[in-house]
Amino acid sequence: MKKDFYEILGITKSATEAEIKKAYRKKAIEFHPDKNPGNAEAEENFKKAAEAYEVLSDSQKKAKYDQYGHQAFDGASGGGYGGGHMNMDDIFSQFGDIFGGGGFGGFGGNSGGQRRVKGSNLRIKVKLTLEEVANGVEKKVKVKRKIQAQGVKYKTCSTCNGQGQVLRVTNTILGRMQSASTCPSCGGAGQTIESKPANADSQGMILEDETVSIKIPAGVVDGMQLKVSSKGNDAPGNGVPGDLIVAIEELEHEFLKREGENLHYDLYISYPEAALGISKDIDAVNGKVRIKLEEGIQSGKILRLKGKGIPSLNSYGSGDLLVHVNVWTPKTLTKEQRQFFEKTLTDENFIPHPEKTDKSFFEKVKDMFS
Repeated sequence: MKKDFYEILGITKSATEAEIKKAYRKKAIEFHPDKNPGNAEAEENFKKAAEAYEVLSDSQKKAKYDQYGHQAFDGASGGGYGGGHMNMDDIFSQFGDIFGGGGFGGFGGNSGGQRRVKGSNLRIKVKLTLEEVANGVEKKVKVKRKIQAQGVKYKTCSTCNGQGQVLRVTNTILGRMQSASTCPSCGGAGQTIESKPANADSQGMILEDETVSIKIPAGVVDGMQLKVSSKGNDAPGNGVPGDLIVAIEELEHEFLKREGENLHYDLYISYPEAALGISKDIDAVNGKVRIKLEEGIQSGKILRLKGKGIPSLNSYGSGDLLVHVNVWTPKTLTKEQRQFFEKTLTDENFIPHPEKTDKSFFEKVKDMFS
């Protein structure tokens, strides 16, 4: 079972942004490979800390994690977040800002070597039916992404000597201060193009269509974003590909209305059906469901079908299907029908005698959510 991100960093959910950053820096220094050469466990803890920081340092990702846990990101192929699938260079590149100057100064790490630039992310929207949301689905989508053209040759950037950064020394009243900034010549890649084919752009890239498979778990919600790692645009040279961000759009169902993990269904029946009782087939997300209505059922009655709603994203079971019974009043009557109802106006069986079990609509709603 995946370890809780807050536990990995040794903080609580109420930790501030500064506290999260401080906790990550402490863990990264503790488990840094340069301090623990050849220690596979330390390297794994270093990666786990990076993964936890990647999520908790981003307010949107943190909110989703707090609500759904690891399941909020685990649905997409390639994993929900990059930390657990990064190699060490990825982590040095993405989290170097924590330690200043773009590297893990004091321990070597990636600061003495060439930086790895990450390609830009791509974003798409995937529309899902309520049935797909309830059951999970694998979608194949075509994306147009930048990839490195065949035949591109790179050379070490002469401005930064392959470091991707240029150092600047400034004299201040406190002494000589050194700062680092992204190399203006290579954009931080550490390389510039020596030669490229005619169809490539200035960075040696071409556009190409690719079909990407996306595994979407059951229980996602409208507006949720999943991530497919390394399916964004390539980066020049030895850079790291960006990611494909998948936004979920839930399509409206013809009969069912979603409320969290519960579903609502309006069932309309006639006066004779309400008086005599009847069995009805209704639509659910997994097909038809037959329900039996007893004799004398009242309009406003709510029938709860356990477990027939939307599965929990955290695998905590499924919601319910709530069937709202509505007795349909005819708007036009034939002469014979009118005569029949006129005769029943004073009939004892047709005079309302609500019992304690016949709660009002507002009482039923209150009971439903209590």
